Amino acid sequence: MTAESRSIEVTVNGRGRTIDVLAHHTLLEVLRDDLGLTGTKECCLVGECGACTVLVDDVSVDSCLMLGVEADGASITTVEGLAVGERLHPLQQAFLDTGAAQCGFCIPGQLVSAAALLAETPHPTRAEIEEGLAGNLCRCAGYEQIIEAVALAANRGTSAAVARPVPVGVDVASTPDANVAPQ
Repeated sequence: MTAESRSIEVTVNGRGRTIDVLAHHTLLEVLRDDLGLTGTKECCLVGECGACTVLVDDVSVDSCLMLGVEADGASITTVEGLAVGERLHPLQQAFLDTGAAQCGFCIPGQLVSAAALLAETPHPTRAEIEEGLAGNLCRCAGYEQIIEAVALAANRGTSAAVARPVPVGVDVASTPDANVAPQ
């Protein structure tokens, strides 16, 4: 640890971690560069696009706007933390079933925002889905399919709970898997 870095303790996707982070690095940089969780996308870096959305203590956050040191003591869920082992989260399955993932770049942020929405409002109206995803931009303009995917997951009775215990021997916090978590 240097004078410019600070040791923080976080729980990422259900796994406790102690990390030395540079004081000026964003949570986005910590997740991508220090932990190798590349599902969280770097795009606008000003909180406009939602590609870097993660849950911090179950609250949807643009990780490009939060310093990594501010996450000390927090529980963080990234798109990689939605799936359990080989099993997709019901939202991920609904996104596949409706063809919501076009280029795929915005999808991790959309999935995390949708998980936050369904955790708070298990059966949202279309207007509530639109509002819940308002901070996430899609350059492919696949909004209709994305809205349909969230509605499908809600109609299937999706439990949007995240940050579940990870089976022993599975380290989803440091090994992203494109087959499990669309990135």
